[in-house]
Amino acid sequence: MAFTLRAPFALAAAVKQIPKTVQRSSRAFHQISPSKTLHAGVTSKSTSPITTLTKSRNIFQRSYMQPASPITGPNAGNLTQRLFYGAGIVGGTIFATNLLFNRETREDGGMPPFERSYLNETFLHTGLGVGIIGVAASALHQSGWSVRLMGTNPWVVIVGGLAMSVGTMYGCFATSPENYVQKYALWTAFNVTQALILSPLMFMSPALLARAGLYTVAMMGSIAFVGATAKTDKYLYLGGPLLAGVAVVAVSGFAPLVLPATAVRTLMWTENIWLYGGLAVFGGFTLYDVQKVLNHARLAERGLIKRDAVNESISLELDFLNIFIRMVQILGMRQQKR
Repeated sequence: MAFTLRAPFALAAAVKQIPKTVQRSSRAFHQISPSKTLHAGVTSKSTSPITTLTKSRNIFQRSYMQPASPITGPNAGNLTQRLFYGAGIVGGTIFATNLLFNRETREDGGMPPFERSYLNETFLHTGLGVGIIGVAASALHQSGWSVRLMGTNPWVVIVGGLAMSVGTMYGCFATSPENYVQKYALWTAFNVTQALILSPLMFMSPALLARAGLYTVAMMGSIAFVGATAKTDKYLYLGGPLLAGVAVVAVSGFAPLVLPATAVRTLMWTENIWLYGGLAVFGGFTLYDVQKVLNHARLAERGLIKRDAVNESISLELDFLNIFIRMVQILGMRQQKR
């Protein structure tokens, strides 16, 4: 159930982040953010996908691509300050998270080799899955898929994306690890399904996407470190509360599709719940999923279940995508205020 509730936000929420200028190049496009209503676009004069894509790229370049300027002494200093600032954020996040949540560390002498091996294998598949999604989304965007997706009814995108995602995900779960060909085929299909819906994010600035990715890695890395070094099964009790939290986030995410445009205050609250409440919920899911991986490693060591790092990686991929999408929206909102 938790996977089903997490999947739509790793999929349909991506189309909320497209800049307003790009909307004008498509026939119709739904919400930019959960607090905004559905917008009707301007009909293009040409029905050719290539012409539409070219216009979208021109609009994007005029609006977001600033002319390059030579790097002088002050700019170089600002870059150095930003690098130190980013490094400080990452280090401070790890230290503060570990200090706050991990006061009681493991008492069994550290992580056993079989747990470390299983956790590393899971992280490897998580990184490969995120990489597949990024490469596939970029290729689909360059082929013009993003423009066609933006002109599709939002309910079709949500329902269709959810059906494909859940179908490939549970198909992968049901496949035995010994049948590795089918296993990896369904896993790859799941990742490509995410890329099909996340491709419109490529309209955003590459620098903004890179920063959002860095912040997401820092957040998940610090939380995963806490989960890996905490006492055994300390945070597995979070499964029930997190499921309730993700249900609330799910309802707030669908609110702009059913609430009238006049309910401004309600839409503002639902956006905050979807954005910041979602960060808290999926950060908690990261902590829970890491401890669940270690629990499954112990069960597999005793022969009670089979080792299956592919299945374990899917939950962490969904955590990454949901956090990343919200980081993109936060950074985009800050950029618009400048």
